[in-house]
Amino acid sequence: MPRRSSGRVTLQHIAERVGVTKITVSRALREPHLVSAALRLRIESAIDELGYIPNHSAGALASGRSHSVALLIPSLSNAVFSEIQRGIEEGLGQAGYQVLIGHTGYSILEEERLIDTYLSYGVEALILPGTRHTDHARRLLARARVPVVETLELTETPLDINVGLDQHEAGKAMTQAFLDRGHRKIGFLGARMDYRAQLRMAGWEAAMRQAGLSAERCLTTPHPSSYRLGGEMLASMLERWPDLEGIFCGNDDLAAGALFECQRRRLNVPDQLALAGFNGLDITEATAPPLATVVTPRRGIGDTIARRLLARLQGAPLQPTSENLGFRIRRGGSL
Repeated sequence: MPRRSSGRVTLQHIAERVGVTKITVSRALREPHLVSAALRLRIESAIDELGYIPNHSAGALASGRSHSVALLIPSLSNAVFSEIQRGIEEGLGQAGYQVLIGHTGYSILEEERLIDTYLSYGVEALILPGTRHTDHARRLLARARVPVVETLELTETPLDINVGLDQHEAGKAMTQAFLDRGHRKIGFLGARMDYRAQLRMAGWEAAMRQAGLSAERCLTTPHPSSYRLGGEMLASMLERWPDLEGIFCGNDDLAAGALFECQRRRLNVPDQLALAGFNGLDITEATAPPLATVVTPRRGIGDTIARRLLARLQGAPLQPTSENLGFRIRRGGSL
């Protein structure tokens, strides 16, 4: 049947076509898991035939529910965040929620602006990339009284739900892996140096100090990481500290770039220089030798956030807690 010419197609039109109530159609659209697969298929067919376009803003005003969640991420191109995003979108999407993406660019001031904007649109929850926020952002969230998830790192004083891993402990553990292999002159190479990168570096420094070793061999930059930057920074480190035995890179992009530069120089890895990265991205298993890295549970973080958030949205009481999903050290062939 062609679209009605008398005006916008409504839920009532869909209900009449399928032979159910308007409330049933609305439930199928907003909470599809509560409707049988056969009925959903009939409703979807009617929607296609009649050309129905949902009016979400009107529905939100009528019900007080937007069925939308805002996810703020620091980078749109970083695979670390894309895997977390997929887990969140799949988990929440199955329950009828739409995930709105905001890009903070690693700025807590931009995070504050986005929190204000998304709350004005009536999102039912926010997922934030970290545990550091401006005072104004904290006040906005307190007034809004919506579920909030802080992720990627842990805090002892979460706003609500906190899911991530101990970045400082992970940095210490990877440094200890170098020490266990007999390396003593171990450097740290870091880029952008957001709060999580700083925690990893602090973990490296703590492990070196505890071993009675120097933590002076450190090179960082505020620039975003890349393979090219990793190679350039490795060259700078070797020029400044030619006695380096190993380098812990703050992420896998830098580690891969450092490895490529070693190969260009015909510097054997790991015999002449050991290397390791952080996050466990695919590139670490595609290099020769495979890169040592800290494997982080990115998809698991996304899945856990979706599960915990759905429980809160469905009425679970506010009980601020932190959930540590851990990490594991993969030695690869570069350490």
